[in-house]
Amino acid sequence: MTTTALVVDDEVDLCRLMQITLTKMGIKSDVAYTLSQAKTYWQANDYDFCLTDLKLPDGSGLELVKHISSSSSTPIAVITAHGSMDLAIEALKLGAFDFVNKPLELPRLRQLVENALKVIHQDNAAKSTPERSPEQQMLDSRLIGDSAVMHPLKNTILKLARSQAPVFLSGASGTGKEVVARLIHDLSPRRDGSFVPVNCGAIPSELMESEFFGHKKGSFTGAVADKQGLFQQANGGTLFLDEVADLPLAMQVKLLRAIQEKTVRAIGDTKEVPVDIRILSATHKDLNQLVHAGSFRQDLYYRINVIELKLPTLNARRDDIPVLAKHFLTLIADERQLESPPTLTNAACARLQHHDFAGNVRELRNILERAITLAETSTIDASHLGLADFDNQQLENAQEAIAEVEQNNNADKATLSSNAILDKSESLGAQSIKDNVVKNNVEAVEKDSPQQAKATISPYPTITQHYPSMNAHAAASPTAQLDKTAPSAMSEPLSNEANEQEKLDKSIKEEVVAGQLPAQGLEHYLQEQERQLIITALKQTNWNKTQAAELLGTTFRSLRYRMSKLEIAENQSE
Repeated sequence: MTTTALVVDDEVDLCRLMQITLTKMGIKSDVAYTLSQAKTYWQANDYDFCLTDLKLPDGSGLELVKHISSSSSTPIAVITAHGSMDLAIEALKLGAFDFVNKPLELPRLRQLVENALKVIHQDNAAKSTPERSPEQQMLDSRLIGDSAVMHPLKNTILKLARSQAPVFLSGASGTGKEVVARLIHDLSPRRDGSFVPVNCGAIPSELMESEFFGHKKGSFTGAVADKQGLFQQANGGTLFLDEVADLPLAMQVKLLRAIQEKTVRAIGDTKEVPVDIRILSATHKDLNQLVHAGSFRQDLYYRINVIELKLPTLNARRDDIPVLAKHFLTLIADERQLESPPTLTNAACARLQHHDFAGNVRELRNILERAITLAETSTIDASHLGLADFDNQQLENAQEAIAEVEQNNNADKATLSSNAILDKSESLGAQSIKDNVVKNNVEAVEKDSPQQAKATISPYPTITQHYPSMNAHAAASPTAQLDKTAPSAMSEPLSNEANEQEKLDKSIKEEVVAGQLPAQGLEHYLQEQERQLIITALKQTNWNKTQAAELLGTTFRSLRYRMSKLEIAENQSE
């Protein structure tokens, strides 16, 4: 079947040139010289793609772009004169496929048409496939998750892959910006070209121009051979600028021209070379705020931020955590050549779903890698995750909350994340599991000690007990005395600690003055004091090593090392 195109421009010579070029490519075309004539042709015929000028005698080409994009998925490209970049960007936001500058260059026109034909072939293949298209299967296999926030994200990625417009990926660190950038490239007509990722913050400023645009032999000291820049390497493909906010201002000016003119000139060269690339950029910083602060150019911001795609945090898609954990466990097992992928217990899965992931998906993978290392079997329990412990009642409440969320999802046919339920409970009152747990714990603390009720509550759906300082018990060496004083210290007012510390310092000075030195030497004396301090902290926290380490101001790993060194059992009864 012959491909047909609609060409819209008020310049007769330019229309004939485009028509001849399309005919040589085996494409039949109709020519319209006004906006009204173009709409008439569009209503009367079926076209595979459209080329239109932005400035027409009876209107704007933007109106035609909006008209076609709202009623069909037909690729439409715009032709713009020099100085009309703002209109071209507006056309891309309205749904235009790509744009080409005047004076028209035939190689650039042919490349644009070839990309449009690839999009047409992809659409035809998707329509002929009865089940999910290959693009949809690739998207589901590489972007793991089926929560409520992921469905619109996946649909947007499919739409962006068809376009040639620059895309700006925003989101916190660890949300998977490079994964999404690779997906957009692999789903686009440029999939046969190169995907060139570059971390803008990792390139020294003095080498940045050479890295981006290349250089000629002898152009500067050390240039012993010609070097191809990143723009030339990405020709015909996609250039991904990660951490674009870290670009220095001097480089931002040169990058702006390269994006706008689609030409680059290597250091030491005398002519510019055209490049056909698509720009994808990303950063975890707020570019709009950097623009107002003057550290990022406003014109470059609008060039790379034609379409912004915001990636959700892992806390906003907690329902995907079990699926993501299973996916990462399989990947880690393949990397380490394990016989079978490890599995998570229900307690471990529930603990992960109620963890506050500051590092998002990257933090989840790191936790799982650590858990596989610490677990002695192929089953990973909550204790292997290295996170703050849940007690049994809190774990039951968490599992009940997850089951309730799943039941509501089935009833409403919509997915709501457990994090959204927790956030809602904070604003509406005691309506969720988290508020019930916090309320019960706070009431218990208030009964024991009113002052401790003011302790900071952790971001997890539980309460973290804060204990008095260990300094008040530094001189208590006999174990019997520790057992007697440790429980009482839990209920003593914190204001008495300063007086106890002064008494302790005074007694130590008196012993030293009296010449009462340790009989078995300084090292043995210090180890004994350290042993008693650790035992006291463990007893105060009911032998919870994570909280005891926090109380002592050390790490969990360091505490376990000291316990082993001092021969302290994991759960002593004394």
